[in-house]
Amino acid sequence: MHHKLFLVAFMALLIQNSLYSQNADTTFSQNAANTLLTNAEKNRVTMGMYAEIDYNQQFGDSVKHAGNLDAHRLVLLFAYKFTNRATFVTEIEVEHVSEIYIEQAFLNVKVNDKLNVKGGMLLIPMGIINEYHEPTIRNGVERPNVDQYIVPTTWREIGLGISGNFNNASLAYQLYIVNGFIGYNGEGKFRGVDGYRKGRQKGAESVISSPNLSAKLDYYGIPGLKIGLSGYFGKSQTTAFNGVNPDDNYLMETADSSVVSIAMLGVDARYRYKNFTARGEFIYSNNKNTAAYNQYTGKDLGEALLGFYVEAAYDFWPMIANNTNHSLTPFVRIEKYNTQQKMTDQSLINNAYNRFDLVTGLGFWISPGAVVKADYQMLVNKVPNSNAVNMFNMGIGIWF
Repeated sequence: MHHKLFLVAFMALLIQNSLYSQNADTTFSQNAANTLLTNAEKNRVTMGMYAEIDYNQQFGDSVKHAGNLDAHRLVLLFAYKFTNRATFVTEIEVEHVSEIYIEQAFLNVKVNDKLNVKGGMLLIPMGIINEYHEPTIRNGVERPNVDQYIVPTTWREIGLGISGNFNNASLAYQLYIVNGFIGYNGEGKFRGVDGYRKGRQKGAESVISSPNLSAKLDYYGIPGLKIGLSGYFGKSQTTAFNGVNPDDNYLMETADSSVVSIAMLGVDARYRYKNFTARGEFIYSNNKNTAAYNQYTGKDLGEALLGFYVEAAYDFWPMIANNTNHSLTPFVRIEKYNTQQKMTDQSLINNAYNRFDLVTGLGFWISPGAVVKADYQMLVNKVPNSNAVNMFNMGIGIWF
């Protein structure tokens, strides 16, 4: 209950401050896909890239740990304008040098500002980071863990839908029908340690047994403030029904044990006033049929997953020099997340999945598209007598 009250107080503070901030900057960075679509209005072919190279070092306990150096991701961005209304957008991602993924690949047909029709591989609009994860528009070397264990970023599936803006009402919307997580394909994919993460199909020969609904509404009518409300509803996908006679009630009921009904809700906010920025995110997901699923698969999926974070940052560079291309921004972020927020079978509860993170760090933006970062993470869980995991991270990020 305390974390819910804290989040409500934080959101109320943002709204209250924004009401008295008539000079607040209402401009927030676009993500890669929106930037490609904007640039494609001017050029037939648009190209770009973003990349992250990281150093991670655990320290502070009784044993030594080797550091980890990683060319974490390099993402190639392409857009092609077929007509003044039809544009194809794609992101091709190389992770850890050797793993290649398609992060987005969709055809966008712009009817007008209020209506775009999209089809292909789409990012699920849940929270902030899943859509806005480029390294130069967020603080910290690593993405928030709420967006790894609860959302989970980067979450994309194949589908069809619409999006648009009602500028008179300061509203933007997205509405998609997509294939869902794969919950079972010979083995269970959902588990307590990382929630739905192993169930992301990523467009690779995806299984669909039940379509899912994804939606988001953003409000940007208050100067300096943007508030989002996200929803995702449907059932997990399964191969357990393959070859089953629909008239065989026993086999149908057995196969139904491999399906989880998911209802996920998210609230997020971004705020900017002069050199101060803040953001917050709250995600709650409720699962049904988890008792049968865990018994069928031998897993420990929670009946509910919950996570939130709040973050504040301030750009001190204007106090050092009058150069708007640079930014020197310390930040602090707290995160609370639990992939077993609620459990049907109490014997499956693992307190290691009930976690709290404190992250503080500094970013120096050489230009808006090039940043050098460093931060410290203190990672705590609810296991009795356990020690915090301390991490020092450094990295560079680029986006053009």
